[in-house]
Amino acid sequence: MARERQVLLRGGTVVDSGGTRRADVLLRGEIVAGCSATAAQDVAEGTLVLDVEGCVVAPGLVDLHTHLREPGLEEAETVETGARAAALGGYTAVVAMPNTVPATDNPSIVRHVQSLAKAACCDVHPAGALTVGREGKVLAPMAEMAALGVTIFSDDGSGLQDGALMRGAMEQARALGVVVADHCEEDSLAGNGCVNEGKVSARLGLPGRPAASEQIMVTRDLVLAQLTGARLHVLHVSTAAALAAVRAAKADGANVTAEVTPHHLVLTEDEIGPGATQYKVNPPLRTFADVLALRGGLGDGTIDAVATDHAPHPERAKSVAFPDAAPGMTGLETSLALCMTELQIPLERVLALMSWLPARIAGLSAAHGGPVAAGGPANLCVIDPARHWVVDPQRMASRSRNTPFAGRALVGKVRHTFFAGEPVVLDGEAQR
Repeated sequence: MARERQVLLRGGTVVDSGGTRRADVLLRGEIVAGCSATAAQDVAEGTLVLDVEGCVVAPGLVDLHTHLREPGLEEAETVETGARAAALGGYTAVVAMPNTVPATDNPSIVRHVQSLAKAACCDVHPAGALTVGREGKVLAPMAEMAALGVTIFSDDGSGLQDGALMRGAMEQARALGVVVADHCEEDSLAGNGCVNEGKVSARLGLPGRPAASEQIMVTRDLVLAQLTGARLHVLHVSTAAALAAVRAAKADGANVTAEVTPHHLVLTEDEIGPGATQYKVNPPLRTFADVLALRGGLGDGTIDAVATDHAPHPERAKSVAFPDAAPGMTGLETSLALCMTELQIPLERVLALMSWLPARIAGLSAAHGGPVAAGGPANLCVIDPARHWVVDPQRMASRSRNTPFAGRALVGKVRHTFFAGEPVVLDGEAQR
């Protein structure tokens, strides 16, 4: 009988939901065999010993909002390449958004994505579409997809405009015990806007997307969530007004969580100039005041998770006039370092927002984000908090290079990632 692989992470600092402590971590097969100052005493011959002095050992990151593009848009990304990018970024689980072609709106497509995920180097959990074809007209078979393990339903990429249909979706979601995640923009206001409505849209002569379009949709969804008792997750909050609405609803007892992206925490509309399509994203980059408000939401608990909204696009989709460019940017390989570099919050809080809190929202806590403790799953990342590096899109694992952070100096780098005990990233290099 073959001996299970053993890995010893020696000399690191463990950070998880239980706190921070100095400990050696022993992995045996797919589980953590030990986490203590004496774990190294149980090392058997042939153990892979990794010196992680000065590094942080943490539960693997969990992304609630990843676009893997497969099926149908493989030119931009595949499950395989996206999962590799995720592992390099410290992620051991991602939720794959359903705006694929065809949409992930039925059990057949869910099974297809799950089949592709079997060979991936992190867990890939498909989200199900709320409506057939994400067209906002007829509810998708949520119960059939939930039976396959789908825990999050969304028409992400577009908000569900029909209030009565959203109420029906929430009523089904409550009965099924799943989460409704909405892209909150009111289309009649957002229209064909491609930047935040305000001084920059006026200066560049570009149509704007007003902050009110997000605020109105968020407010509607919060009211419906309280009416139905459904679990609501607000995707990529970008405005101070929407954040205030979430804060008030939480105080009133609504069963709501909210996420924010690193780019909405770091960038503002002022970055945008003529032809700067790498900065085009929906919802758009907002004002400095919005950024400050969102950062405040990280500290007071209004924001529950930082999600990448990793949205890869081929070069041709960005090499056009700004109004015609595809919205979105990559994020799996840069998000952790951006938060570590730019946000004035403790690393423990960053990891909570990117690991165990999103794991709870997605219902993945049994395998991801849990305490680093004996008997727990060996889904971990090792982070060097002092590592300086520069973002180079040409060295990224993603099939796409559409990042606005090219050339940006960051501090904090994932050194190793372990998925089910297997080292899928070692010394910053993907192993498969």
